[in-house]
Amino acid sequence: MIKVGFARLHIPLRRSWPRHDGMKYLSQSTGQSFLTSCSTLESRWTHCSPTRSRPISSAATQEAIPSKQFGVTEPNVHSDLPIANADERKVSILWSPQSWSRFHNIWLRDHCRCPDCFHPVTKQRLFNTSEIPTDIKPIHVQGSTEGLEVIWPGLSTESHSSVYPWNWLQANAYDPPLRATPNQKVLWGSKIEKSPPSVTYTEVMDSGDKGLYKWLSNVDKFGFCFVSEVPATPEATEELCQRIGFIRETQYGKFWEFTADLSKGDTAYTTMALGAHTDNTYFTDPCGIQLFHLLSHTEGSGGATLLVDGFYVADLMKELHPKFHELLSRVPIPAHAAGESSALYTPSPPAMYPPLKYHSGTGELVQVRWNNDDRSVMNHLPPDEVEEWYQAIRIWNELLTKPDSEYWVQLSPGTVLTVDNHRVLHGRSAFDGKRRVCGAYIGMDEYRSKLAVLKEKFEDNDRNKGGRPKGGRSVWSADL
Repeated sequence: MIKVGFARLHIPLRRSWPRHDGMKYLSQSTGQSFLTSCSTLESRWTHCSPTRSRPISSAATQEAIPSKQFGVTEPNVHSDLPIANADERKVSILWSPQSWSRFHNIWLRDHCRCPDCFHPVTKQRLFNTSEIPTDIKPIHVQGSTEGLEVIWPGLSTESHSSVYPWNWLQANAYDPPLRATPNQKVLWGSKIEKSPPSVTYTEVMDSGDKGLYKWLSNVDKFGFCFVSEVPATPEATEELCQRIGFIRETQYGKFWEFTADLSKGDTAYTTMALGAHTDNTYFTDPCGIQLFHLLSHTEGSGGATLLVDGFYVADLMKELHPKFHELLSRVPIPAHAAGESSALYTPSPPAMYPPLKYHSGTGELVQVRWNNDDRSVMNHLPPDEVEEWYQAIRIWNELLTKPDSEYWVQLSPGTVLTVDNHRVLHGRSAFDGKRRVCGAYIGMDEYRSKLAVLKEKFEDNDRNKGGRPKGGRSVWSADL
């Protein structure tokens, strides 16, 4: 067991550490954690400046690091500190009588974010993780208002000090996991027509970014969002797209404008009806966000836009037809884009992506990938699953086309539709006349990056209570 009396330590301690007399610690007995009272700490905290070691990296300063530089906010109540204890392999923390966590010593050492170990500006590691001794164990662990403070042995005679904010440890606890991030997504059917998510062009283009955040948050929550009162020009639409991030160029161009002239080898460039589908199933990485703006429609009618929440339909299928849902979550579907003689797109590696993609860790649905028109030969199905697979896609199509699933809307000039192409399927009814549409693709990474930055700017949530130091992002940001 690691000794807890500071009289045994021969290292200078941080000026910022407070005194805690009669602190309680965890003790291990027959595999069970329980509370034991620790004798009053007789030694007072020293007031000298700490000497920081460089056990692995030599890329940072040796001065004492103020707690505020770590982005740590001290709680108001100093007596309600978690209880910490260390053994040969793990550090245990008791949050409350009913809640506890354990962290491996090597995991904690790897996640030290002092300036010696983690660059405060670039947010990158400054040491080689493989150099951490596999049997590393703390010299001392201490709970303070800043967080869990750990003294590690150095490679020389000096020691190394690490501080881990309590809220960061709770958010990243794995033995056991303490809490899951609540899913904020709203699943919807045809009734969404009563109150579809929408923002105005003026809101989105305002330099304060609140409207931009509202727009991108709506897309994250619902899978789509309208932007109203947009000037009906390609220039204004392109400027709107660039508020999110870089426009992704594909075989259709960068910012595209098209009519039903079959100038590109795709049925989108016709007057035909298009069933509910996601775009780019033939890409290894399908585009994340798609924007449409109907600039004009003259001398004809039709062309209503169809939206279907793929997450909603997948949820229905999982509940009503679990066996066939499992097939669509497991069996990959090959796809192609072959209408242009100068291009032939297939995913790499081929036939590796099923229509429903679930997160391997959380089990959360993260992507719907479905376009029956672009599907290639299904020559990889086991013989005993061929008929079941066709039955599965028949049920999937029936659920997609149920009146309760479909949201039809007639777009008009001045309204831009923004769609999460990894969730919401889109289509259209047949039309006649002259129809002019413009739009663009945005990569999912660019969209997520912009949304994350805006969350940091406007939300003071539990995940980022470590604080954001003036002029930069905290090294304890929840996304690092």
